[in-house]
Amino acid sequence: MEQVLANLLVWLTAIWWPFVRCMAMLSAAPVLGEMMVPVTVRLLVSLVLAIILLPVTQGQIVPGIDPISVQGIAVTLEQAVIGGVIGLAFHFAMSVIGVLGYLVSSQVGFSMAVMNDPLNGTSSDVVSALLSMLAIVVFFSIDGHLVLAGVIGQSFKTWPLGGGYSALLLQTVAWNVAWIFSAAMLLAIPVVFSALVVQLGFGFLNRVAPTLNLFALGFSVITIFGLLMLGQVVRFIPQHYIRMSTRVLDMIQQQMVPHG
Repeated sequence: MEQVLANLLVWLTAIWWPFVRCMAMLSAAPVLGEMMVPVTVRLLVSLVLAIILLPVTQGQIVPGIDPISVQGIAVTLEQAVIGGVIGLAFHFAMSVIGVLGYLVSSQVGFSMAVMNDPLNGTSSDVVSALLSMLAIVVFFSIDGHLVLAGVIGQSFKTWPLGGGYSALLLQTVAWNVAWIFSAAMLLAIPVVFSALVVQLGFGFLNRVAPTLNLFALGFSVITIFGLLMLGQVVRFIPQHYIRMSTRVLDMIQQQMVPHG
């Protein structure tokens, strides 16, 4: 019985650190890390990934390290940082869609229509919720969940358990936050420009006929023009999302290449 317990402790120790890295990645990853996915589902998926990756991770940790010791806690925090950074990098592409929704809503007057967002557990506008649902469909259509599993498996070869991680990974992810706003603005420019043109047109009409109540009419026209432009922009969102996800994947793969 004691031998069985000793072997069980060895297996649990071998699974614990890969489980922490997988759980941290899934908690920060798009779709799988949202509030709509129960924590128990992420726990089970992380446990399954940790067991599947045992042939890769076995033998990376020096035997005898107690997970409760100071050294074991340091290794646990290291795995949480690596997994969280990888998941956060893939979350950038999904954040672009959310920023785009807020920009469009503020221009067409839909920011006042706020509803409960089951994805994040907070309140958001209707356009952001619809665009987020579209991004989720695209995420699974391009097998984004399989890409995440492949990246986390490759990460154990690049950054083995207990081997530390490159500070360049954190810097690269932090410096690439800026393109979230630039990518969202590229998609939102048609809607913003159309709303600006309509507002300028009604400004000239107000100078010509100041007695007309152009405020109420202008609000409706801006909303109609914004919806028409949004209908044109939505067609390009899947391609844009795929390009952004490919850029994130290339960024992570470049960090996985050994730097000599």
